[in-house]
Amino acid sequence: MKRVSVDIGGTFTDCFVVWDGQYVEAKALTTHHNLALGFNEALSKAYHVLGLGLEDILKGVDSVRYATTLGTNALIEHKGPLIGMLVTAGYEATVPLSRGRGYGEGLDYLGQQDLPGATRPDPLVQAHMIQGVRERLDYKGDVVMGLDEDDVRTQIRHLVDKGAEIIVVMLVNSVVNPAHEQRIEEIIHEEYPSHLLGAIPVILSHQVAGRKGEYVRATSAIVDGYLHSTMYFALSALEQNLRAHSYERPMLVIHNSGGMAQLNSTDALQTIHSGPVSGIAASEHLAAEADLGNIVATDMGGTSYDIGIVVEGGVKHYDFNPVIDRWLVSVPMVHLVTLGAGGGSIASFDRMHNTVKVGPESAGSDPGPASYDRGGLHPTVTDADLLLGYLDPANYAGGSIPLNPKRALFAFENDLCDPLDVDPIEAALLVREKVGNNMANGLFTELRARGYDPKDFTYLAYGGNGPLHCCGIARNLGINRILAPPFSSVFSAVGAGNMHQLHIHEKSLFLVLYDSNTRHVFDNYAWFNEIVADLRDKGTQDLLRQGVARDQIEHSLELDMRYGNQLVQTTAVIKKHELLSAQDVMDVIQQFSNDYGKRFGEGSQAPEAGIRINTVRVATFAKHETVKFSNIKPVPDGQRLAPPPPKEVRKCHFVGVEGSVQTPVWDKSVILPGMQIVGPGIVASEVTTYLIEPGWTLVASEQGAIWFLRQ
Repeated sequence: MKRVSVDIGGTFTDCFVVWDGQYVEAKALTTHHNLALGFNEALSKAYHVLGLGLEDILKGVDSVRYATTLGTNALIEHKGPLIGMLVTAGYEATVPLSRGRGYGEGLDYLGQQDLPGATRPDPLVQAHMIQGVRERLDYKGDVVMGLDEDDVRTQIRHLVDKGAEIIVVMLVNSVVNPAHEQRIEEIIHEEYPSHLLGAIPVILSHQVAGRKGEYVRATSAIVDGYLHSTMYFALSALEQNLRAHSYERPMLVIHNSGGMAQLNSTDALQTIHSGPVSGIAASEHLAAEADLGNIVATDMGGTSYDIGIVVEGGVKHYDFNPVIDRWLVSVPMVHLVTLGAGGGSIASFDRMHNTVKVGPESAGSDPGPASYDRGGLHPTVTDADLLLGYLDPANYAGGSIPLNPKRALFAFENDLCDPLDVDPIEAALLVREKVGNNMANGLFTELRARGYDPKDFTYLAYGGNGPLHCCGIARNLGINRILAPPFSSVFSAVGAGNMHQLHIHEKSLFLVLYDSNTRHVFDNYAWFNEIVADLRDKGTQDLLRQGVARDQIEHSLELDMRYGNQLVQTTAVIKKHELLSAQDVMDVIQQFSNDYGKRFGEGSQAPEAGIRINTVRVATFAKHETVKFSNIKPVPDGQRLAPPPPKEVRKCHFVGVEGSVQTPVWDKSVILPGMQIVGPGIVASEVTTYLIEPGWTLVASEQGAIWFLRQ
């Protein structure tokens, strides 16, 4: 296997190269003005290790895979085109009103309890850029009012005259009959052919989201359209960079659904959070191979702290209506929680509580933390770690980013020391403590909300800053076992390399599986089977178009089901993909009953209310060879080895410990599997720093994995 996988983050671009059994990890600063530059720099570090040239690698690999947070950042920064929108006449206010409660989407719990006082998000499409067109379909997709094509042409001209750079089309019930949306796209191209407007992008809502619900389908299409140009040009530039260096295969892009596809089969919306999702996929793979049981996956990079849950048995947590920034969308996405605290998160004075505040603002990679000496003026988490003695200024990131302690000191003195009336070390300890508390609270809330006890989980710490902060976070949670996995600093890039090609297609419908009033059991098998076959065929064509052999294609069928008119839906995974008899229907009902009981408690099932299917979903995928992890279980206590003498002893400061502590420092290259270090201590590598706080013991394992065990 020869493969390059890349995770382009807000601060660092992580690269992981697999070359005939050799695994090489590398990092470089993200170059936001041209992502290819950061990619080339990271890859150059890897090919120097292998003794090859850039073109040698790109000619020889079987695939290059990208995960990126570019779309997330573009959405947060509100850097997008002027959108024009066509909707069914009478529904022009659907998006501006956002169902009222839409004002609270993306806010914290307290903010959602005060919707009248909530700050409305800046709209991605202005109200005056929304035009209604005369047409109407009923809930079954039958035509109630035909499409008035003259009216459509008039409204299109209005939008173009107002400066629309992209047009989003969202018609009522188009998911059950897309004919009108498709005809509008044809009319746009007739009125404004590519040679006239340069092929103005047109986004059809039924192609972005296959479920009913006009508002969430509209926001899904809007977000996709808003990011379309940014993602297209940025990812196309990456693909052109590959072509310029002799890579001839299609570039693969990671999706937030937990799979990947070629660039020409990727919607912009599918790239949101694809980097963190790759880390969760790698965590799931590692947990299965190493038999780790329940794990909570945490990725702390330079910009954010991402949390995902992987429970024993391989049950995945999905959001089928996730909130992206402040927008509720209708796409299946692997569940994760993002908190605004990474190495580049800016620390500031909280006047309300007379303490420090960390994030969500980030210094990013340009200018970066104050100690990067690139113009950053505000203190960050990385600056605090430097002042506390954890980082080596001369060898940070393998010496590629020398740190300036004087700049860090100046930033703390200027922004925090005076208002807090403390010295820089005390201020840095407050920042460190705040980060640990914020992350622990986020983890605790996420686990408890899903009915889990943190003590039943192994804490997986990865990302460039994960092993540096994990002990303090785990201590606050009462977790006793932390694993910094193999290749921890680029673990999300490892996950990108392990992804399978996957497409998810879904269709909303109104299917009564069991009518409690008439006691009728669904028997229109041909209709149901036709829907499933159509979704399977769409997924199959997606993969065939990307060169996957038909005999390698697999499918998974999921049904979103509910009892009667309950608001809560439960997703049941159905083994048999056809209904041929009443027994098949009863098997589906039984599967739903079992899943419902596991989620809400046995006995909570309510078949007397009737049983409905609201969404049919087919995941179509093709599996690929994956990275193999070694046995990384910690060596038993009696078999552990002492480490060699440390290369230096450094003065460090720790939360809850008075004064400075003489802390030994080792290079990771000399820490072999089975060695044990009793904290405090530091193990430094070119890509990350492992901090063993007082009260913890480090145990090295295979493939560079590191365990932290509470004493």
